[in-house]
Formats: sequence, structure tokens, C-alpha cells
Amino acid sequence: MPSDEEVVQTAAQAAEGLVFSRFKRSAVRDYDVEVTFEDGVLEVDVWINAPEADADAEVVAEDATLAARSAVDELFEDEDA
Repeated sequence: MPSDEEVVQTAAQAAEGLVFSRFKRSAVRDYDVEVTFEDGVLEVDVWINAPEADADAEVVAEDATLAARSAVDELFEDEDA
């Protein structure tokens, strides 16, 4: 079973990775990835301020949240294997 910290780090890295796979760093004025994992419940919140970017920041934030959840699911699957 992965530790809570490992779950949080995995989710945060996946979310950040997705954000910067869609946006150049110079296009992002600010962003925030908040992840908590308590009592087996994962909460991920991604906020992006990229007013001059080509992609829709809200859609990318939602995709980053999904990427974080998927990465954590994979982490647990790897542990169970």
C-alpha cells in the first residue's frame, strides 16, 4: 500500500506534468495544484491562470485533475500486482 505522501506526490506530479504538456511555461502566469489524501479519499484541485494560451485553461485544469486520479489508480494497481 502506498503511503499518503506517495499518493499526494504522484497525483501532484501527474497534474503538473499534464498542465505543462499543454502549455508552455511562459504562457502560464500562475497555477496551483492542491492534493489531499486522507482516510482513503483523494481530492485534487487544479487552477491555472494562462490568459494568453491557445488552450482553454479550465479544460486543461479538468484534464490535469483526471490525470492525477489516473496516476493514483495506477499506483495502487502496481502495488496490488
